[in-house]
Amino acid sequence: MSRIRRLSEGTINRIAAGEVVERPASAVKELVENALDAGARHIEIVIGGGGRDLIRVTDDGIGMNAEELALAVERHATSKLRIDGEGLEDLHDIATLGFRGEALPSIGAVARLTILSRPKDADAAYRISVEGGKTGAVEPAAGRQGTQIEVRDLFFATPARLKFMKSERAETQAVSEVVKRLAMAHPEAGFTLTSGDRNLLRLEPELPGEAGRLTRLGAIMGRDFEENALAIDAMREGIALTGFAGLPTYNRGTAQLQFLFVNGRPVRDKLIVGAVRGAYADFLARDRHPAVALFVDLDPRDVDVNVHPAKAEVRFRDAGLVRGLIVGALKRALAEAGHRASTTVAGAALGAVRPETATFPSASHAPRWPLPGPARAPGLAEAAAGWQGAFAELGGHSARVEAMPEQAVEQTVDMPLGVARGQLHETYVIAQTADGIVIVDQHAAHERLVYERMKKAMAATGVSRQILLIPEVVDLDEAEAERLVARIPELAELGFVIEGFGQGAVVVREVPAIFGKLDVAGLVRDLADDLSELDEALSLKERLEEVCGTIACHGSVRAGRRLTAEEMNALLREMEATPHSGQCNHGRPTYVELKLSDIERLFGRR
Repeated sequence: MSRIRRLSEGTINRIAAGEVVERPASAVKELVENALDAGARHIEIVIGGGGRDLIRVTDDGIGMNAEELALAVERHATSKLRIDGEGLEDLHDIATLGFRGEALPSIGAVARLTILSRPKDADAAYRISVEGGKTGAVEPAAGRQGTQIEVRDLFFATPARLKFMKSERAETQAVSEVVKRLAMAHPEAGFTLTSGDRNLLRLEPELPGEAGRLTRLGAIMGRDFEENALAIDAMREGIALTGFAGLPTYNRGTAQLQFLFVNGRPVRDKLIVGAVRGAYADFLARDRHPAVALFVDLDPRDVDVNVHPAKAEVRFRDAGLVRGLIVGALKRALAEAGHRASTTVAGAALGAVRPETATFPSASHAPRWPLPGPARAPGLAEAAAGWQGAFAELGGHSARVEAMPEQAVEQTVDMPLGVARGQLHETYVIAQTADGIVIVDQHAAHERLVYERMKKAMAATGVSRQILLIPEVVDLDEAEAERLVARIPELAELGFVIEGFGQGAVVVREVPAIFGKLDVAGLVRDLADDLSELDEALSLKERLEEVCGTIACHGSVRAGRRLTAEEMNALLREMEATPHSGQCNHGRPTYVELKLSDIERLFGRR
């Protein structure tokens, strides 16, 4: 008797379902994608028990007739693949989210599936049911235009899978994340997500265009992102990149607010991780992450979406071109942002300010020592008397105020950062603008200015190199060594000179002089890892930037140093002329701007 036998149809279907339907969120993703492919303008999702007990997706798309309904639940039956010149399905020209024809039969193999659908202009709707892989007959039914798919008792036919389900709350959160990603990619459609009696998401359709997309992103990523987003719009060799990127000062501790969409499809790709990290390397510490939502549109033949059954990964024909486009567009947007800082910084500052009323002892609780007069708040005359001279003591720290010529005030008050009016605690420069005030952290601001000068000098003259007295040989995996050798010219531009040294080894002959003491072998291995994962020598670039940042920090104006009026205004003017001066090298703001209208509201004047 042969040891090799054919699997039963039911087993085949359950295996296929395991690849496509990993958890309730996977089923929701497939069903919502089908609704979007059907041209739905409104999609309603209802779940129960985290999606294990119930998933119901209702749309107003084109619907299906009785014949199409019967085919829809068969494996590998789809209407979404185009036919090429030879009469075959073209897997290289995929313009829809779904195309495998696996979702509905896979769900039906492990759950109780019911589909109710009515095509446009049809007189009646039709229903079909699939339970544990067993398909019922198509029956007439009552229903509105569009399709309603109901999934109950997910994985009842594969009980072992239930052991790997997470808590109801975790599964509900996963479903919510899936719906949000699809809603970000398709702002033209409205979405409603309900769990039990809780309304988790309600999004109305947005108008086409950049404004509608930003409104949708703000509704999901937060209104703060909407207020602190930079528009991205770039094109290179037929590849279009649009979307929005957050200002460096609007950052997070994780990369959860980084999204990439390819031809309207949400994907997870290490490409965006390396590209975004490289673009923001000058502005953020390594443990901080920006918020971005990027949309790549290109010819379907230049990207392979047929990589994984879940369709969450893609492969670009020219990944280097896409990565370069992302990095270049992000850097250009950040440069054009000038010294603009996050609005959340000013919001946090205003939120920390609380108007207070001075309280004084009442007659019933009079102190034992005599008071010179009735208890009252100090008047303007008494307050003015305390400001005689150039300095006044405030809590043990000094506030420095220097007179400015009227002509100089008129010339500079209309500048973006205004005219310096004083220095508080020998750390913060206070400037008056045409419609508010600016508070500048003198150390953080000067650190950025020094850093930008160093970068400009290095770009002009190149990175100075230092020859190692004894060249260092580093043993690596053969593939890692090949990747490094292929990047010899790029590494040399960064001051790192290496050569191949047989199979699986490289020899380091020169290193950037700015490094001083350096773990050469450790850096080489980090570079090999970067080239493997991100296809770029980020470790070396970041090490250079880190050293430059340290030098800039130590070479800049320190907190606690008194500045003259001329020095303060010179700092403001240089900040206005220097790119990225709104944040220091670690992503912290260099200044906070408070509008006069906001300040007046604090005092009840508006």
